[in-house]
Amino acid sequence: MKIQFLGTGAGQPSKQRNVSSLALTLLDELNEIWLFDCGEATQHQILRTNIRLRKVTKIFISHNHGDHIFGLPGLLSTRSFQGDVGPLTIYGPAGLEQFVRTSMRVSKTKLSYPIKFVVIDGPGLIVDEKGFKVYTDKLKHRIDSFGFRIEEADKTGELQIDKLAKYQIPNGPIFGQLKNGETVTLADGTVLDGHDFLGPDKPGRIVTIIYDTRRADSIAKLAKNADLLVHESTFNADEAKMAKNYYHSTCLDAATIARDNGVKELYLDHLSARYIGAKALELEKQAQSVFPNTTVANDLDQVEILAKGAKTDE
Repeated sequence: MKIQFLGTGAGQPSKQRNVSSLALTLLDELNEIWLFDCGEATQHQILRTNIRLRKVTKIFISHNHGDHIFGLPGLLSTRSFQGDVGPLTIYGPAGLEQFVRTSMRVSKTKLSYPIKFVVIDGPGLIVDEKGFKVYTDKLKHRIDSFGFRIEEADKTGELQIDKLAKYQIPNGPIFGQLKNGETVTLADGTVLDGHDFLGPDKPGRIVTIIYDTRRADSIAKLAKNADLLVHESTFNADEAKMAKNYYHSTCLDAATIARDNGVKELYLDHLSARYIGAKALELEKQAQSVFPNTTVANDLDQVEILAKGAKTDE
């Protein structure tokens, strides 16, 4: 499981940051990639990565502001040229389907694959398949805006081969049966319960993605015990009033959520174009004063989310 930031800027692109999009890469787990928001030129950013559009099966849109959706028509069109890509599901607020369908109709674009639209209109579970669940809840922005919580199911513990050595079990299906927790009777009549030879379950990973919002109670629920929280940080700590007026968050808002809800890592995203170089690092330092394990995200950064929340940056 890996996050790759495709655009980390707010409002409009700059030389340093494109507008909002990130990819959740689940190639080892599902052989799929999920996109979250799709600002202008997202497909250009993807050209600078190893992401293949044929692997993108789901797109989640937080809200319908242009810097979060204007990249959709071009990306969807380009995906048609990637061969047999399979269907795509887009989750987002009311009006998103109309935007996409109108763009396709006016430009006379024909897609080679079907798109299913799922309207998000309130809190709840929107995906439950293949060992992953995605929950959403409403944020506080000038228009309907939603945050996302991705939960991976717990994994069964490893089969403890050393504990089985004394039974001299030949290689074959018995190991698979024990791994599945089944009860097995050996040739000599010995009965083994697979559960007795399994290590502890491995807890699934949790990723929370929060785009445009003021402070909201719903964010805490979405972020609870997340291994990785991506949270918008449009303003610095001294601009709390401006952040509230524009329905956005400060770096301290994001850090406070992380600190108070058992988050393991925080990445600041959706930065104003005013924050470049040393000013972006100042946002990071301000947030670190509240939650030390904070990093400012940059375009094309990759973060691997390992078991138990460990990470390596590439």
